[in-house]
Amino acid sequence: MSEIDRAFVGTWSEPFHVDIEAGAIRKFARAIGDANPLFHDAAFARTHGYPDVVAPPTFPTCFRAPAALPWIAPLDFRRIVAGEIRFDYTQPLVAGLRLECRTQLVAVDERNGSKGTMQILRQSMTCTSADGIALAVVHRSTIYRSAEQVARGSLA
Repeated sequence: MSEIDRAFVGTWSEPFHVDIEAGAIRKFARAIGDANPLFHDAAFARTHGYPDVVAPPTFPTCFRAPAALPWIAPLDFRRIVAGEIRFDYTQPLVAGLRLECRTQLVAVDERNGSKGTMQILRQSMTCTSADGIALAVVHRSTIYRSAEQVARGSLA
């Protein structure tokens, strides 16, 4: 039933850059309701050894490539649902960093459920600092629902 081109498994997207900005960190922290002063107050962050405000751990959920990933682009976007997400860090992300990010399609799984067959795209986005150190890896599962699920209005 696979509609996802498995030839993309193991391939990487083109790199894109993300500038970590203090204002974006503060706005994100407010949006998620986190008042941790590390996320809002640069002076407080500096007293704790950081050069500027620190990004909340889920901040990379806002990182977006400028174009659809090649394995996602041909799909029906109405059938895409967010799945599981996990973050691995070697150090916190702080304002002032410029990251180079690339996403890899790691695997495509297929599951049969009571409401139809779905495919699960397993992807990893690696965010690297200017000196080539991988600071964060975002592991994401994206669910591609069957056309029947969409036609029936089912979300699962």
